[in-house]
Amino acid sequence: MRKAPPFDSQREAAGDLAEKIAAEAAYCVACIRAFDGDETRSADEVFLEQNGRFQTHIADNAALDALLAGLVFSLDRMTAEVSADLDSFRGLTLREKMAGWTSRQRMWRMYTERVREAPVIERLLDLLAKSDALARLIASQRTSIIERHKEAERGLVDIVEQRRRLVDSIDIARLKMKELNAKALTTEGRIGVYGNRAHWEQMEAERRALKAEAERISGEEHEMRDESQRRERFIGLFQAFVDSLNGRIAACNVLLRKLMIDVEERLIIYQAQVDTDRPGMKVRIKPEFFPDIAAPIRLFEKGMLVAQDLERRKGRADLEAAGKFKAYAEPPPEISGAPLIDPARRPFRFNLPFLRS
Repeated sequence: MRKAPPFDSQREAAGDLAEKIAAEAAYCVACIRAFDGDETRSADEVFLEQNGRFQTHIADNAALDALLAGLVFSLDRMTAEVSADLDSFRGLTLREKMAGWTSRQRMWRMYTERVREAPVIERLLDLLAKSDALARLIASQRTSIIERHKEAERGLVDIVEQRRRLVDSIDIARLKMKELNAKALTTEGRIGVYGNRAHWEQMEAERRALKAEAERISGEEHEMRDESQRRERFIGLFQAFVDSLNGRIAACNVLLRKLMIDVEERLIIYQAQVDTDRPGMKVRIKPEFFPDIAAPIRLFEKGMLVAQDLERRKGRADLEAAGKFKAYAEPPPEISGAPLIDPARRPFRFNLPFLRS
């Protein structure tokens, strides 16, 4: 069996990891929603189990983001390779030059046919198919993460609110304890000073009742304090999970933005490489063929893709993605400004200064 190309194997690995993460995310959200449900095990036992799985899930999230980023940047590198290969079309072959000795029109017709029949077109279509599959994976991840984030955040807010009320109850209990102990101390000071023996025995009974009530409230306060500390411990874990989901949403947004702009770049190369008015050439790229990158394809169909505008937006998207995924940051390309195909000698212009050579 033929070994899968690196991009395809990486995309399959990302898909498998995404399925694993989806199951683990469901477990994590269920833990948050059922926070007060497990009374059969100790808090330490539950925390150790959940902490291990939560931390594994957070690490898997980071690994999947790195995989997706690697796929997006690898498509960008493939596009740069296609662009570099177009350099081979600068100038004329010996056969075309010889034809030009008798007919310049025939020379340029031969040149045009050579360009149109180059495998670059098939490579561009393959890049679009890969881009569509990758966009589908990232978009589905983003949708799933947003839903999990909402559920987890709602559960976390409830737990935090319950702890806040618990802290308020602890403060009230401490005030009551202080008041009862003060009353007991005052009553104790009056014994043997005022009244007769019967009066003293009555005051001693009152003092003991005040101390008993204070001790009862102290026991409740101790239990509430333990519960508050337990909640605080889990809140830190749950907050880390919610933060990781929030970070993943941001990562998906960055990658999708870059991927869609890169798709526009590929479409502009295709548009410049072929005569899109030629029967059958534009039909090969339709939104229904690539539904997950349909937005830039609709612009392509309407002739609304402009290289000059794309250069600015692509530069911004590349910087944003490189800032988010520093492992894939590259030094800015040198821009020669030279067209890939000499516009002075061709019936159409093809000058994409943002493409790396």
